[in-house]
Amino acid sequence: RSLIGDLVRIAETDANVLLLGENGTGKSMLAQKLHDWSPRAEHPFVKINIGGLSPGVFESELFGHVRGAYTDAKSTRTGRFELANGGTLFLDEIGNLPAEQQPKLLRAIEDGEFERVGSSTTQKVSVRVVSATNSDLPAEIRSGKFRQDLYYRINTFQLTLPPLRERKADIVPLSRYFLAKAALRYGRGDVALTGDAERALLRYRWPGNVRELSHVMERSVLLSGGQRIGAADLRLQDSPGGDDPRFESMTLDQAEIWLLRRAMEDSGGSIQQAADTLGITRQSLYRRLKKHGLDVGCDGTS
Repeated sequence: RSLIGDLVRIAETDANVLLLGENGTGKSMLAQKLHDWSPRAEHPFVKINIGGLSPGVFESELFGHVRGAYTDAKSTRTGRFELANGGTLFLDEIGNLPAEQQPKLLRAIEDGEFERVGSSTTQKVSVRVVSATNSDLPAEIRSGKFRQDLYYRINTFQLTLPPLRERKADIVPLSRYFLAKAALRYGRGDVALTGDAERALLRYRWPGNVRELSHVMERSVLLSGGQRIGAADLRLQDSPGGDDPRFESMTLDQAEIWLLRRAMEDSGGSIQQAADTLGITRQSLYRRLKKHGLDVGCDGTS
């Protein structure tokens, strides 16, 4: 069966979808396509990384708050459910949702109703929910960490995205896409892969999946001297973990972007873990990601 065919058919419905797959397989890209091909495409696509939320901000992020709801609530805030009204809400890393927050999310998904923190007024929204995880949710249910009723509510349809090593036909087209995107970002003009480079890409096992492929293409654009990217420019023999990004050939911004992306990749998208790795606070990491236009919650290759 065709994954794209299933995606198109499911996109035309209004049912909630659960996306499964290893880290970096492109689940957030799939969620975006489900929205783009759906009747809700003219309305917002809102995404949030559940794994990056601390318990203290969960309700405010999802449902919003009114001014004065708590000490730092100096103004009213609109939550993600309200922002996504009429459209699609993408909940990445839903397997990391704490048990105490699951009933609140279940009610919002099931009834389309919630209250902003500090308010008794019930908000009503129409939102399609697309969730993603690399966790074994049935096992989490058996261990009591994930509610079975919530699992059924988010799992009307389920799609599993295979790892990149099992999708050989996707490697070269995706490489060309990411290469063009990086070349545009860094003002490198028309950059192309040589035949040797494409064969090297096909031989590689891609333990980091689509996310790693995206980063390899970006690194190649940053470090290559010409418009043709050869096999040597890919530096695949050094990946993952031992690559030498040759910071001396980068600008400060380029080096910072590389380090931020690598920390987020290694942490599986966890803001706190990435911040700890870089030796900075969560707030500082958020500021740096925003400065460079990097996605705080879902990097497009979840």
